[in-house]
Amino acid sequence: MSVATTVGIVVALFLPAFEFFGEISIVDFITGTEWTPLFTPSSFGVLPLIAGTMLVVVCASLVCIPFGLGAAIYLSEYARARTRKFLKPALEILAGIPTVVYGYFALTFVTPRLQELGLPVGVFSALAAGLVMGVMLLPTVASVSEDAMAAVPRDLRDGAYALGSTKYQVATRIVVPAAISGIIASFVLAISRAVGETMIVLIAAGGQPNWSWNPLEAVQTMTAFIAATGQGDVPTGSVEYKTIFAVGATLFVMTLIMNLISIRLVRKYREVYE
Repeated sequence: MSVATTVGIVVALFLPAFEFFGEISIVDFITGTEWTPLFTPSSFGVLPLIAGTMLVVVCASLVCIPFGLGAAIYLSEYARARTRKFLKPALEILAGIPTVVYGYFALTFVTPRLQELGLPVGVFSALAAGLVMGVMLLPTVASVSEDAMAAVPRDLRDGAYALGSTKYQVATRIVVPAAISGIIASFVLAISRAVGETMIVLIAAGGQPNWSWNPLEAVQTMTAFIAATGQGDVPTGSVEYKTIFAVGATLFVMTLIMNLISIRLVRKYREVYE
């Protein structure tokens, strides 16, 4: 069923994208730094959308990766059984909050707090969207990493303790390296989710495609462009309409490459225990 669904998505996505590239040069699309497909004169350089997407993803990763890994280490190695039974479901509640709520939280709470700190952010910014997205992705990193650490044999921990290691040394030098394949998988899963997130960036990041790496500026991500254009008054079958599929195909290829890299890393660092 999943294979058939994937094939259907590929066919529905790439056929209009190929029609788009029959009218617009793929080189100009990939290397252009101006994205104004709905204006005259039109420009179809997708780099501003890619830059906005990556900028938000980096901001989110700086939150979810260190804090998510720290939460996983605490739950796996430090927390008592009763504490773990309470904290892990409480942490996973974050994953159940609708993303539109996160978007308005970033817009109405996080952005004003950043302005109070003296940062020159406007109403919309990549930083506010990225920070809140990182909070949303905390359960993904923490839960998957904690499951990987729980799978590490107890004998490895006992052997390290028998040699006089502290709990911190056991956690950072024994458990984390032994579970590194699962931890990397959690990172890639979170990053892939961040690349494909729509509502947070649509509400809080803005709709201005900027070829800039300044997180304090408003940006437009690839998913936000697809969502905004898809509900507009763009004529079906026009070049402007086909940009939705071209950007979607680009996003699909980026996600595919990330997953192929993650599979290679997981296989390379996977530990097998008897």
